Amino acid sequence: MVFGGMAAQTLRAADRLNVVELIGEGPRPAADVAAAAGAEPRHMTRLLRALAGLGLLKEHTPGTFSVTPAGRFLDPRRPDSVASLVRMLTDPLMLRAWEHLDDSVRTGDTAFEAVFGTDFFGHLARNPELSAEFNAAMSQATRYAAAALPHAFDFSRFTTVTDVGGGDGTLLAAVLDAHPGVGGVVYDTADGLAQTRRTLRRHGLLERCSTIAGDFFQSVPGGSDLYLMKSVLHDWPDDRAVTILRHCRAVLPPDGRVLIVEPVLPDVVPEAVGAPGAAVRGLVYLSDLNMMVNVGGRERTRRDFEELCGRAGLRVVSSAPLAGATRFSLVEAAPGE
Repeated sequence: MVFGGMAAQTLRAADRLNVVELIGEGPRPAADVAAAAGAEPRHMTRLLRALAGLGLLKEHTPGTFSVTPAGRFLDPRRPDSVASLVRMLTDPLMLRAWEHLDDSVRTGDTAFEAVFGTDFFGHLARNPELSAEFNAAMSQATRYAAAALPHAFDFSRFTTVTDVGGGDGTLLAAVLDAHPGVGGVVYDTADGLAQTRRTLRRHGLLERCSTIAGDFFQSVPGGSDLYLMKSVLHDWPDDRAVTILRHCRAVLPPDGRVLIVEPVLPDVVPEAVGAPGAAVRGLVYLSDLNMMVNVGGRERTRRDFEELCGRAGLRVVSSAPLAGATRFSLVEAAPGE
C-alpha cells in the first residue's frame, strides 16, 4: 500500500514519455525507446523494467520490451484507452489535497479549497486545458458503465431520457444506441458539453438527442420521463445533492423515474482479505476519501440515498448492483407518495 503512490507516478511517467506508443507492436530495445523519447537510455531501461514489474510491459531479453494487454490501456490512440484517466488521477491537482487528508478528517472541510483557494469545479472552469482533460478522463471512466447500463435497465418503457451532468454523452449514447425508440437530452454546463455533439454525431444520434447547457443547482429541463445521473451526486454534500434531486422531482411526470448510477456502500465493510474482487470493491472507499478532500462530496449507502430522495420528494423503489461495472449500482427513484 505504501508503494502505491510510486506505482501511480510510474504510470504517469510512462504516459508523459509516450512509452507504450513508442514500443508499438514490439518487442523493442530500451535504447531505441529512449532515443525516440529523448531520454537517457539506462534510466529508460529502469523505467521500462518497473513497468514490466507492474505487468504493463514484458522484458523478452535483457533490455528488450513489448507491451502487455494491460499496458495497451495506456495507449491514447486506442478506443478503450484510460490514458486521460491516468493523467487526471496522477496530476498534482488531484494529489495535493490528499496531503491534507488528516486535516479534512479533523475539520470536515474540503482540503482542495484550503490548498487552491477555490473549489475544484471552479478551478477547472478557469483552466480550459485542465477542464478538457477532466472531461476526457470522465468519459473514459464512464466506458464500462456505458457498456453495461443499456442492458441492465428497461429504458424502452420511457420516451425521453435526460442525462443530468451527462458530459460528452458517452453514457446516454450507449443507452440510445440500444433503445432506438427512445429520445435523449444531455444536460450539463457549457464546458461539460464541449465534446458532446461530436460524440452524438459519431453515434448518428444528432436527430434523436439534443444538448442543453445549464446549471443543475438552478433547474433541470422538463419534458423527459426519465432523469439519469451517473457519478453526479457523489460530487456534492447532502444539501446540494438534495437540491439537484428536487429540481429533477419538480419536472418529473407522475409515472417518471430518476435513475442514479453510483456506488452503493454496504452498511458494513465486507471482509477484504482473500475475498474475490476485494481489491476492486475496496476502491470505493478510496473514492469516498477522494470526494472528501477534493470536492466535498461522499459515497453513500442505500439508506443515505433513501434519505436524500425522501428530502427531495422521491422514494427509492429499487437498488441493485450494475452487472458488468463492478463499482456501480442502479438506484431507481419514483415520485414520493
